Amino acid sequence: MPAKPPNSILFVCLGNICRSPLAEGVFKSVINETGADIVVDSAGTGAWHIGNPPDPRSIAVAAKHGIDIATQRARQLHPSDFERFDLLLGLDRSNVSALRTRAPGDARGRVHLFLEYAGMGPLDVPDPYYGGDDGFETVYRMIREASEGLSAKLGARAASPP
Repeated sequence: MPAKPPNSILFVCLGNICRSPLAEGVFKSVINETGADIVVDSAGTGAWHIGNPPDPRSIAVAAKHGIDIATQRARQLHPSDFERFDLLLGLDRSNVSALRTRAPGDARGRVHLFLEYAGMGPLDVPDPYYGGDDGFETVYRMIREASEGLSAKLGARAASPP
């Protein structure tokens, strides 16, 4: 864990069109409600979708819950992200493994599994890409719960003495 509450968080999945854009949008929504000042972004470990908007099903499920992610564009993880972000959260264990493999030694301690770091246990957020709309709703609910847990965790850390 970082020594101080993070000022910047990067959510990472495989292609940056389903899970991580949803996590970016949902977490931004949650922290906007609290007034926290945290830079939030998302990226993918792969390059397949660079420049594309999120999957239409991710856009739809976010919109259903009052969150607009339609203007986001997929990007691939860049080596500079390990310097720019205080916390890098993989949406599944494979993403965490890829992040740790690419991270310089001093950044590996800032790479975590999203749901685990948020207090929900060592669980992956499943990739809904090849499934139906119901999978996107399930992923949304997981991400929403984890985002609220992460926000509370960061708020508690920010309030605790150094």
